[in-house]
Amino acid sequence: MSVPMDAFDDVRPAAECLDLLVEPVAAAIADWRGSVPVQELRYVDTDPAIADTESLVERHGGWLLQQSANCVVVAGKRGGEITLAACLVLSHTRVDVNGTVRRQLGARKASFAPMDTAVGDTGMEYGGITPIGLPTGWPLLVDAAVADIPYALIGSGSRRGKLIVPGKALAELPGVTVLDGLGVG
Repeated sequence: MSVPMDAFDDVRPAAECLDLLVEPVAAAIADWRGSVPVQELRYVDTDPAIADTESLVERHGGWLLQQSANCVVVAGKRGGEITLAACLVLSHTRVDVNGTVRRQLGARKASFAPMDTAVGDTGMEYGGITPIGLPTGWPLLVDAAVADIPYALIGSGSRRGKLIVPGKALAELPGVTVLDGLGVG
């Protein structure tokens, strides 16, 4: 079975590429904790023009779609309270915002957060948001299918570059809840 590293010519340990990462992602990798060694996190330099999953897999191989995951920021609302959270699902699925997310956050209504909120609050670029380096205290909802794959190709915090991270490591990130059915067909 192919893994995301097979699709790229230059795959390096992410810990050796901190200067290429946005500050919150670089800080999280520099302070890495968990059962998966930091050396297992990889960085690949990619063209920002093909940062979107569809373009990236078209260039590097359609099989990557099954091993790529997208991270989106959602806003759960209940009364006057807004809870921001991140959701990570396989790229060929979509986040069940009005079902699984709404229930998990205990929200009356849930929706994708506005782009300026997602970018401003994470310190990351739109189209490159990653679950690594999220603001402290944010809930991180990870689909069980992502946690179960050997490696996931995810954003790096900017449109340039991607991270390749074991699913097990994603399931151990701060604030994580692994959920069945977060990503729907």
